Amino acid sequence: MRICWFNDNRLGLVRDGRVLDVSAALSALPAPTYPAPKGDPVITHLARLKPAIESAANGAKSHAINEVKFLSPVQSPTKVIGTPTNYAAHVAEAKEQVADFKSRYTGSIEEQGLFLKANSSLIGPGEGVTVRFPDRRTDHEMELGIVIGRKVSNISEADALGCIAGYALALDMVTRGTEDRSFRKSIDTYSVLGPWMTTADEIKDPQNLAFSLAVNGEIKQKSNTGMMLMGIARQIAWGSTFYTLWPGDIIMTGTCEGVSRVKPGDTMHCVIEGIGEMDVAVR
Repeated sequence: MRICWFNDNRLGLVRDGRVLDVSAALSALPAPTYPAPKGDPVITHLARLKPAIESAANGAKSHAINEVKFLSPVQSPTKVIGTPTNYAAHVAEAKEQVADFKSRYTGSIEEQGLFLKANSSLIGPGEGVTVRFPDRRTDHEMELGIVIGRKVSNISEADALGCIAGYALALDMVTRGTEDRSFRKSIDTYSVLGPWMTTADEIKDPQNLAFSLAVNGEIKQKSNTGMMLMGIARQIAWGSTFYTLWPGDIIMTGTCEGVSRVKPGDTMHCVIEGIGEMDVAVR
């Protein structure tokens, strides 16, 4: 199942090249309470929603994929997590570009730890990236995004993949500089997720997915998730030893080599095998 949010916060089911408006399925969610429970409600109750989504799809209004504005497929994560230096070739290029990549950010993942991005930076591909500081280098970092499906803490590596709700394309945008990494990666629009979430049952092996990013038609990044230095299960397990993961939490699993500067007017085209593709405008 491919689930999305689109246009004016409509819930969508992507099927056969169309987006079906299944917003009626949201009536299956529990009545909202205050204070709201932690975690994204759609992801929390996804098992309950799936039959309602299928039912709502019958006779639903449909739209061509290229006619809708895709928002983030997760609306209310408690956190967006990033995994640094997770591809050897990216580590090598970072060490060669010392003017832009500071040495404290080129060590191993275990040395650096995971990092957090502000939830306010999260958008969908249809909203576009706005370069905050045109006089500074802003880079694309194409990644596999994973969405946590249930509350976990101190989960074992062996059980970690079982807590994933689904997968999406992710762009971890960054402005280079001397400030703390999280500060420079939490700029508004600098966390792109989309165009939809492909549920975990549809991806046989998330550790073997080809992915690429092109800027204005020129391939800049191309790799496979099998090249990760720290696998997906280990990232989840390790992260859960430091903080509880809640439904809808997002982990951006690291980028490969080829990161480069983007400027207003550029278009980034991102693809991950088996999940989907998206175009993201730079403004």
